[in-house]
Amino acid sequence: MSEQRLILACKQGKLWARKEVYDQYAPSMMALCRRYVSDVEDAKDVLQEGFLKIFVEIGQYSGKGSFGGWIRKIFVNTSLDYMRKKNRLKQKELLTDVQIECSENASDMADITADDLMLCISELPDIHRTVFNLFAVEGFSHKEIGALLRIPESTSRSFFFRARQLLQKRVTQLLEYNR
Repeated sequence: MSEQRLILACKQGKLWARKEVYDQYAPSMMALCRRYVSDVEDAKDVLQEGFLKIFVEIGQYSGKGSFGGWIRKIFVNTSLDYMRKKNRLKQKELLTDVQIECSENASDMADITADDLMLCISELPDIHRTVFNLFAVEGFSHKEIGALLRIPESTSRSFFFRARQLLQKRVTQLLEYNR
């Protein structure tokens, strides 16, 4: 079935079309939600809320740009809204200086799995994880992140830098543990 026909059927409120959209996009959108919301049950709530928004706002999809990109944008915004509601995007989180010791053997990085890396990212403080995901994973600029999170661009850069430091420290710990 063509994507255009599916979108039209969703705009007409057809349940089979909504189910098809859900089945097609739920796994990847759940992964997106989990990158922002560390608790699995909360991420499921965000997933549900995101799909509700999609089906309510489907009439606003103009057909310009990819449908998947439009859906992804809704889920990013829904995740950020959730974080704001839960007051988890606090700008004044405690920042401590950490000395980063880089691994002497870069080949040790082959021992780190994607799951290990995702776990490390999920352990970041909420604001750092959010900025890291928006910049490194979603491809937003620091200016765009600043607008989305209502923070200065320089603050976005600082949170991203700090997230990278924390990730480097955690990966180094994992490498040492795996030796």
